[in-house]
Amino acid sequence: MGNRLSKIVTRTGDDGTTGLGDGSRIGKGTARIDAIGDVDELNSHLGLLLCESLSAGIRESLLSVQHDLFNLGAELSIPGHLVMKEEHALRLEQLIKDSNAGLSPLQEFILPGGSRAAAQAHVCRAVCRRAERSLVRLHSKEKISEPARQYLNRLSDWLFVLARVLNQRASRDEEYWERLREEMYR
Repeated sequence: MGNRLSKIVTRTGDDGTTGLGDGSRIGKGTARIDAIGDVDELNSHLGLLLCESLSAGIRESLLSVQHDLFNLGAELSIPGHLVMKEEHALRLEQLIKDSNAGLSPLQEFILPGGSRAAAQAHVCRAVCRRAERSLVRLHSKEKISEPARQYLNRLSDWLFVLARVLNQRASRDEEYWERLREEMYR
């Protein structure tokens, strides 16, 4: 990488464009930049989750995901460049299976919340879903690899399961959605 990031203020984006990894410039309001921004926001929210007290295994898994998201960002920043592979999504599938093994089956939807770490995992899940929607929109205009799209889909699933695990480890009950709650107050 060298000194590539030593100059932060370049003024090259003042005209509403930004540079891609291949040296080309595109508008900051394009679907590609929206997708890159949503992936970056997700990675930042994961960084906030990592500020919580977490087990070594969860911490390592989250750090691996952060590295994967940088790889996904690299793929998005160089059109036609492929970084994400099927193995990335398969690793998440195994995490989901392992994480879900100790949880009780869900009988109803749960409300986001519980412990602070679990609530942040739910925020990460919601931002991940937005990033996935951005990739799908971009894919409707330009080809985005299937492994990249699969990865975000699996990641949001794992983040949901992770929130449940974090609540379980914090001895916090899950709050179930009460389908007819509004009728109770009439």
